[in-house]
Amino acid sequence: MELWDIYDKDKKKTGRTMKRNDWCLKDDEYHLTVLGVVARPDGRFLITKRVMTKAWAPGWWEVSGGAAQAGEESYEAVLREVKEETGLDCSSADGGYMFTYHRENPGKGDNYFVDVYRFIKDFDEDDLALQAEETAGYMLATPKEIKAFADQGVFLHYDSIKQVFEL
Repeated sequence: MELWDIYDKDKKKTGRTMKRNDWCLKDDEYHLTVLGVVARPDGRFLITKRVMTKAWAPGWWEVSGGAAQAGEESYEAVLREVKEETGLDCSSADGGYMFTYHRENPGKGDNYFVDVYRFIKDFDEDDLALQAEETAGYMLATPKEIKAFADQGVFLHYDSIKQVFEL
């Protein structure tokens, strides 16, 4: 069973945990998620397409990410998520943490912080090993192509993270 740490409004761990997707948080409690944007030196970004079996936003485009597990620090979580979903090891890549945003869903038990990272890594398409349960494909996209997906309403988190696509 996967557990997540519970944070207070100041992004401090409370010492308590919750079960994955057990939306039991009070309005002043949060869990932590991470997004890892991977850019190549040529200015293209690795984006992946969500599998159609996803309950939320199937077939949409996104960057790698997910929840930090209990006891896991943000940086460890983002490296794990990028590796699991794409096969890329970004531990020695340039870049790193950029910013945090948060979402509050009053009365829904699902409030969260999102730590956003951008890594610049020279990689070939042969280096990719996509997680079949999560991704139905990928694209090495320009910022213009990513914005076009966002304008079509099929790119997750774009309004919250669009500045990471500016190199």
